[in-house]
Amino acid sequence: MDIQHTACLGGGVIGASWAALFLASGRSVSMFDPDPQAEGKVRSYIADVWPSMEELGLVRNGNPDTITFCHRATQAVEGAGFVQENVPERLDIKHATFHLIEPALEQDAIVASSASGLTLGQMQTGWADPSRFVLGHPFNPPHLIPLVEVQGNDKTASGVVQAAQGFYESLGKTTIRVNKEVPGHVANRLQAALWREAIHLVVSGVASVEDVDKAVWAGPGLRWAAMGPTMLFNLGAGEGGLEAFCDHFSDTFNGWWDDLGQVHLTDDVKWQMTEGVQAASQGQTPAELSRKRDALIVSVQKSVSGLR
Repeated sequence: MDIQHTACLGGGVIGASWAALFLASGRSVSMFDPDPQAEGKVRSYIADVWPSMEELGLVRNGNPDTITFCHRATQAVEGAGFVQENVPERLDIKHATFHLIEPALEQDAIVASSASGLTLGQMQTGWADPSRFVLGHPFNPPHLIPLVEVQGNDKTASGVVQAAQGFYESLGKTTIRVNKEVPGHVANRLQAALWREAIHLVVSGVASVEDVDKAVWAGPGLRWAAMGPTMLFNLGAGEGGLEAFCDHFSDTFNGWWDDLGQVHLTDDVKWQMTEGVQAASQGQTPAELSRKRDALIVSVQKSVSGLR
């Protein structure tokens, strides 16, 4: 599909990041957000992140000024071949948005939702015809993190999921196919599992918030930037591969799994984790930490892009 004009519904951090990436690819963008200050916020965001995208080679004849801000969602989707929906994660708002834009869509347009918590099936009920609607869940910030989780089902028209993946990959994204509907999709569930044990280690007194975070970014996190955990364990046993690794470590892992914590975000837990992250921040503001995060992500991306 030769998609040259796109639309973004919702101009928060996710929507602004998507818009920046679409613009960088040389495409035009129509944006809708009911916030009267959205245009200023989005333009400022795009200006801030443009140098990072240039550094990563993501700017290909792109122009940050080829974005139009619309007063109505229906106006934004007119003529767009691909629509990225980023409205608040509430089913009633998403359904109302879908009901509103459906008559105004181009016949062959694909609509993808950035939803992280809602399932495709839940969202499909907001459509009269959901055949060209898919899940297109990114990781924040979408202009830097390659992953997009794409999902369709038996209500999705033939070829739409593949076309959505092709569009994302043309932007430089790495896509995975979600084959079965589960809350949180794939990567968020992996994050949730790791964070649950991170919290357990803190509240049980094993280590501080700062040191648990260090254990990730200075340890397995570096390896995970190169390969996923299963492939890395496959390499961990040398020529014997994953089978030999499992033979050697099955009892060890089974014991660790049995000992993993079961925690919930109670008020006490939230207070303890918040206090820990404030100490680890050492007075740095969220904006300062975000800039540091993005610079590190750009550095890692530049390092690994030539090796993929």
